[in-house]
Amino acid sequence: MPVRAEASGEGGRNAAPEHRRGGSQSGMRLYNERLVLSLIRQHGSLPKAGIARLTGLSAQTCSVIVKGLEADGLLKKEKPRRGRVGQPSVPFSLHPEGAYSIGLKIGRRSADVLLMNLAGRVLGRQRMTYPYPAPGPVLDFAKSGWKTMEAALDAAARERIVGLGVAMPGEIWNWVREVGAPAAVLGQWHDVDIATTLAGLCPWPVLVNNDAAAACAAELTFGVGGRHRDFLYLFIGSFIGGGIVMDGRLFTGKSGRAGAVGSMPVPDGRGTTHQLIHCASIFTLENRCREAGLDPYRLWLEEEAWRDFGPLVETWLDEAAGPVAIALVAALSVIDLGTVVLDGAFPPFVRTRLRHKVETAVRAIDRQGLAPFDIVEGAIGGDARAMGGACLPILANFAIDSELFLKSPA
Repeated sequence: MPVRAEASGEGGRNAAPEHRRGGSQSGMRLYNERLVLSLIRQHGSLPKAGIARLTGLSAQTCSVIVKGLEADGLLKKEKPRRGRVGQPSVPFSLHPEGAYSIGLKIGRRSADVLLMNLAGRVLGRQRMTYPYPAPGPVLDFAKSGWKTMEAALDAAARERIVGLGVAMPGEIWNWVREVGAPAAVLGQWHDVDIATTLAGLCPWPVLVNNDAAAACAAELTFGVGGRHRDFLYLFIGSFIGGGIVMDGRLFTGKSGRAGAVGSMPVPDGRGTTHQLIHCASIFTLENRCREAGLDPYRLWLEEEAWRDFGPLVETWLDEAAGPVAIALVAALSVIDLGTVVLDGAFPPFVRTRLRHKVETAVRAIDRQGLAPFDIVEGAIGGDARAMGGACLPILANFAIDSELFLKSPA
């Protein structure tokens, strides 16, 4: 189950408006509305006839649902499209101003707050970098950030903010050595109930999920998910993480940890194994930069740093590609998926270089008995985790089977 917290907070705006919560509607009506919204998101736009064909609902039922969603401000009409015969069809698309969500990413080197609309467009963002995350400063930044985002909207739009979604790593207090932080500082997170704490500070429902799973949900909802309905997702940030999408849904597993590729054992070159997280994460590149007398925090601030540190970046990519290839082949030997989506907190040209190197490494692995698969680049990049956070309230309010998206690790 997702970690949820709702508090009245400032102004008492602790829940979505009645038409978005579906509180007075039957379960079937609410399901059908969410189904229509999900299909339109997937296809970009659909006429009523197309909705009826895809859902199996009657034309009259579709008309009533679409009319209601349009009245609620969640759908808008597009220009009529003329066919060969008959009346032109009128497609409907998501109304970008129908809802807004705020995403908060708490990472090991940076925190981000962004404002996103119903169509997935990022309207504003703020970033804070640090050598390690301390709860007090991060929470202060989060509150300042969402107040700035809220102030950018007019009063009517502010009432359409459906929640605050938080994407953060699990058990952040256990990464003292890798992050290089004082144990006493990271240990403070052990006693912070982030959902309850934030719910006491903001006027919206708060949802929290693992950062890699949230990034995967963002890719599914706003990225390549429209073209690929089954894929293994890898996101390389300070640490590498991932997710699994099956039949257009985020598969979380019994404990909510499915897709945790960072924990997968891979050969260490010395006859034993270590976890993928220790050889395919940006923190290892940071260490190389520090040893070379370079400022590793430029990696989080400047795209140009990835070019300036070219030889170190290239070595890091070479060392990461082989273990990543082993991990994804091992994963796909257990779960038959046709696509791997590769993304990370680095510029697109670095992502492309990594994809090429991983593809080369995969070709060198004996894959007899396995189905072929494609490796594609993610569509979101560095914003994936913060957008994933912002996805959580959107999915909770408007997606079918939203619990599958929002299940948090036990």
